[in-house]
Amino acid sequence: MCGILGCSWEDRDFIQSGLKQIKHRGPDGFGIYFDKGVSLGHRRLAIVDLSKRGKQPMHNEDESVWVVFNGEIYNFRALREELKGHEFTSDTDTEVLVHGYEEWGLEGLLERLQGAFAFCLYDKEKDRMFLVRDRLGIKPLYYFVDRGRIAFCSEMKALIGLVKKKRVNLDALASYLTFRAATTEEAMLDGVKKVMPGSYVVWDLKGNKLQKRGYWGLPQKTEKRGTGAWTAELRALLDDSVRARLMADVPYGAFLSGGVDSGSVVALMQQHAERTVKTFSVGFQEEEHSEAEAAQFLSQEMGTQHHELLVGRDSVRHLPAVVAHADEPFADPTAIPTYLLSGFTKKKGVTVVLTGEGADEVFAGYPQYRFLKGHQLIAGRMPKSLRSGFPALIRWAPGWLLDKGFGYASALGEKGVERFGKFLVSDDPEEQWLEQVSIFDDSEREDVIGKQPGRGSLGFEKFTSSSKDVVREAQRAELKGSMVDDLLMKVDKQTMAFGVEGRVPFLDHRIVELGWKMPTALKLRGLTGKWILRQAMKGVVPAATLTRKKKHFFVPIDSWLGDELTGLREKLLGEKYLKRQGLFDERYVDKMFSDWSGSRLFYSRQAWSLICFQLWYEQVILGEKVRRL
Repeated sequence: MCGILGCSWEDRDFIQSGLKQIKHRGPDGFGIYFDKGVSLGHRRLAIVDLSKRGKQPMHNEDESVWVVFNGEIYNFRALREELKGHEFTSDTDTEVLVHGYEEWGLEGLLERLQGAFAFCLYDKEKDRMFLVRDRLGIKPLYYFVDRGRIAFCSEMKALIGLVKKKRVNLDALASYLTFRAATTEEAMLDGVKKVMPGSYVVWDLKGNKLQKRGYWGLPQKTEKRGTGAWTAELRALLDDSVRARLMADVPYGAFLSGGVDSGSVVALMQQHAERTVKTFSVGFQEEEHSEAEAAQFLSQEMGTQHHELLVGRDSVRHLPAVVAHADEPFADPTAIPTYLLSGFTKKKGVTVVLTGEGADEVFAGYPQYRFLKGHQLIAGRMPKSLRSGFPALIRWAPGWLLDKGFGYASALGEKGVERFGKFLVSDDPEEQWLEQVSIFDDSEREDVIGKQPGRGSLGFEKFTSSSKDVVREAQRAELKGSMVDDLLMKVDKQTMAFGVEGRVPFLDHRIVELGWKMPTALKLRGLTGKWILRQAMKGVVPAATLTRKKKHFFVPIDSWLGDELTGLREKLLGEKYLKRQGLFDERYVDKMFSDWSGSRLFYSRQAWSLICFQLWYEQVILGEKVRRL
């Protein structure tokens, strides 16, 4: 993994400044290239072929095709065999991009690639630049077009200086308040855009014109096979995916949470690794906020060399740095422990880590899928008048009973009950899903930022009205939305803050395609999510882990907001600041804190989102320096 940037004009200052800003992505060296108005830059994190021959930008034999590349092509050795007529000068995976483009054209190259990637190909003869992002959006790629020119970078921070009028994109803001990350094509900084997953941008250097094209999509239909056939293929593909992701000339390890996802990855790593796998976990010193015990159990069962990091309440002081590395406002509180664990991992000498991200989206592991299914099978068949009375009954239910249905349900309080009531009463599956996953739902978002154009601007793929498989619709929306801009960007930005590469075996596109061909009943069996994965991993992962109930990694944001973040909260969410800024309605914010005790966890999630946004606003829009709290 590395950092790339470039522009369609010659600008040494932009390239040199940008390379400094993304140095953390590639601490092992840098390279630059200029040609008749095109500028390319690269920061290198050396993982495959550590020699100087792996330096980028890289070119073909006659220097007519150039590339800057971030990521890994896991099947590059097989592709090199198909490209024997070409001259290779290194043992890196990068060179297959220029020679594969020569041999097969861009789309012929892309359909052959197995990996995670973002790259720019510059074809001198055709006067074109191609900005390409992998199928699932594992690697980021931003671009900015202004006055007939284009610039791009792995991280938005290098593009900020090109944006003359720094404003908030309101569609991105609405999306962020809904999903705790902006899932729109537009970045939060107005004018900057993202190359979307499974697509590429073509820039015509002669006409100064841009085209956007997609090259990959999810399978449209499910298939009928026996359970044994599905299980065998899933296990074989996951095994191959993990094996391929051990490709490295530097030490590797894994993030281990104690669940079936990371447990499956580590168990398969142990079968292929030449030495004992190093595993890493993070937890809070307060016992209720830690998964350390489950991770220790798995480590002992599988014989890994385990390293555990316990962090305290003072870890919140790193929030400004976490926000800065995220590039855009980012309200997933687990980014803080991910950031700290990445630094801890690097200090232990590990540069590549495998993680379990993606399994929940592909194999239906989240609670919202169970609730959607339950609504369709039970609540949806009841008269609406009967359903509308449920919230009143729930208010009288004891907390322990509510928590049986959904962990931390009682802490969501009165507002949580109100939300659940909206979910029960609704006859629209898309609305039912949104009422579960939204930080601010439609009405709350309107209260805090004003009336919006509608859900079409929120940056998620709309549910197909004719589909009866509501779980599949929700999976698709999350796989293309919040998984990319929340989970995957968290892994990429927070690991790369320390020059660590995160790899996600469950998002090998072959596994995603296989999961998408499976009937939903194989993924969500009764109330058991990821059922087919659990079946495939029998005999590989300890039985206790396979049957362990999914546990969310809980970060004590409610405690932080009432203690360590009190001063920051009063400053950035105070009436004076909000009126001057003109983005958020101070009346909603005031109500949020006045009603805090009755809906502590519900409002803490909203307040955390606003605090994280305000820190980003100060850093990017106002240009304030990043300081620890």
